[in-house]
Amino acid sequence: MSHLFSPFTLRELTFRNRIFVSPMCQYSSEDGMPTDWHFVHLGSRAVGGASLVMVEATAVSPEGRISPDDSGIWSDAHGRAFERIAKFIKEQGSVPSIQLAHAGRKASTDAPWLGGKPLSTANRGWQPLAPSPIAFDQGYPVPREMTRDDIEQVVRDFESATHRSLAAGFEVPEVHSAHGYLLHEFLSPLSNARTDEYGGSLENRMRLTIRVSEAVRRIWPAKWPVFVRISATDWADGGWDLPQSVELSRRLKAIGVDLIDCSSGALVPNVRIPVGAGYQVPFAEAIRKEAGIPTGAVGMITEAHQAEAILADGKADVVLLARSFLSDPYWPAHAARTLGVKLDYWPNQYGRIL
Repeated sequence: MSHLFSPFTLRELTFRNRIFVSPMCQYSSEDGMPTDWHFVHLGSRAVGGASLVMVEATAVSPEGRISPDDSGIWSDAHGRAFERIAKFIKEQGSVPSIQLAHAGRKASTDAPWLGGKPLSTANRGWQPLAPSPIAFDQGYPVPREMTRDDIEQVVRDFESATHRSLAAGFEVPEVHSAHGYLLHEFLSPLSNARTDEYGGSLENRMRLTIRVSEAVRRIWPAKWPVFVRISATDWADGGWDLPQSVELSRRLKAIGVDLIDCSSGALVPNVRIPVGAGYQVPFAEAIRKEAGIPTGAVGMITEAHQAEAILADGKADVVLLARSFLSDPYWPAHAARTLGVKLDYWPNQYGRIL
């Protein structure tokens, strides 16, 4: 029996295999609304055999978008626009999932293929918010330091987005607390210089991620799981690191979070990251063992035997693929062939190629 193609159950939800589609920003929304591009992009990965398909980082408020072209779910109309996408994913046998996010100080930038630079308020942009008035990098605006009222509003925005995600038909929400966006900014001493109850000690810096995750868990049906994505390290001295990530994961497990999606980096620029095949897998392994919570491994996982070994060796419970799915929406079917597994959920319309 292949580990990669064995079922995986969290709470009352069973995934048909251990292959998840990682959230990938498409910078193709219209005022936060998903378009036909998203329907085809996400739907084709469900047809391709992934057991979970996750919508890209979806902003809980307009100012929480990474770019003006990012996905959002800050109104009921946005939620309704996602309904047909979630329904189609579900009809293909995959679990529809959505990543809820706030970009913090990295908001208000252009699409990558347009340079990805910060946008001014005169050119589709807005002033970003952050825990402290510390710019991401040279050339980036200094964000406005969030007041306590701002923090409370962010929690309410995540709550409202969670209600809308549930109504839209999603079955798994993921709280985005990684990649240098708002919740990660509160976690790291490199971006959080606050002196109130949201800054300083580890307990204080974890507070907002825990509060948001508690709110999502409270709203989400008990029969379905909740994920949290973290950057397990900033790859920078004095920043967020693996021991702190383990402690955060223990706390998240205690409040009912079911899986930690283990990524890394992106809080500060110009750091040296040892990018290579499976370079982030050790984070998933450590958190799984030390915090006692299921984990997802992500990052440069490209080959079927590589993914199989990660799971067989107990380094993670699932693998999340991004670029591999961009180049091959049918990666699970091709991996099954490589591992000698016959899929019983391959679409009849495509059966002639197996």
